[in-house]
Amino acid sequence: MNYGYFPGCSQTGSAKEYDISLRRVIDKLGVSFDEIEDWSCCGATSAHATNHKLSTALAMRNIMLAEQQGMESIIAPCAACYNRLIMSQFEIANHSGVKQETEKLLSSKFLKDIKVFNVLELFLKIGINKIAENRKRELSDLKVACYYGCLLVRPAAITKFDDAEQPTSMEKIVESTGAHTIDWNYKVECCGAAHSIARRDIVVDLSKNIIDDARAHGANVMAVACPMCHTNLDMRQRAMRRKYPGHEEFPVLYLTELIGLALGMNERELGIDLHYIDFKYADSALENSIANKMG
Repeated sequence: MNYGYFPGCSQTGSAKEYDISLRRVIDKLGVSFDEIEDWSCCGATSAHATNHKLSTALAMRNIMLAEQQGMESIIAPCAACYNRLIMSQFEIANHSGVKQETEKLLSSKFLKDIKVFNVLELFLKIGINKIAENRKRELSDLKVACYYGCLLVRPAAITKFDDAEQPTSMEKIVESTGAHTIDWNYKVECCGAAHSIARRDIVVDLSKNIIDDARAHGANVMAVACPMCHTNLDMRQRAMRRKYPGHEEFPVLYLTELIGLALGMNERELGIDLHYIDFKYADSALENSIANKMG
């Protein structure tokens, strides 16, 4: 099945390793997508707080382009992009005045119902059995904390995907790689999101609490599916160390990178070498898993 692909701003800049690893993993699994031509920013994270009408139009412009380019579904791997796209679709579907205003702004009418998938839905549709069947590396020593953050499964009435408080979809995908998952308390807690710019002190504390809880429950790596979450949990660990000298650095992987490791790709192929926290800071079990190829 072919999917439309909305990379969003992060995938082409600060989270390019997410884009790299996603493209390589789905190619390995025999899936393809077509990037939406002339896509633009969806309005995350500030536009919807500044001008509701224009923020809806920003997101819906990409839906409109996908429709015009013959696409029936879109993959939006960034959790913030995914949230803005489906929230805008909800506004259009449930408020005729908003739909009319948006169509007027974009000089186009919406004729089709384009389905927007997040990255977890994508891998569940591809099939966790397919991931398991294509494993080339043993990851059984990995104990993974699956971090959903605020936006992947919320608001539940609109996403209609997984449980908003106790989701399990990422765990199913991670376990198909041969890694183990842990039960912990912070999987849907906020990391501070865009406060990373204006209130770094808040982000440092919130993100440290998430990492500390994962470690306390036995995790030696965290998996995420959001560029902002990855920035706060990976890049901000140096600030954590300055504020809390006893902080031990903790590796944070995009879900796509973890899958790529299981499929036999190396760190450079997946962009893991671009992270701030290197694997040398990880638990020895993590290093052993990555070095140990399946016989």
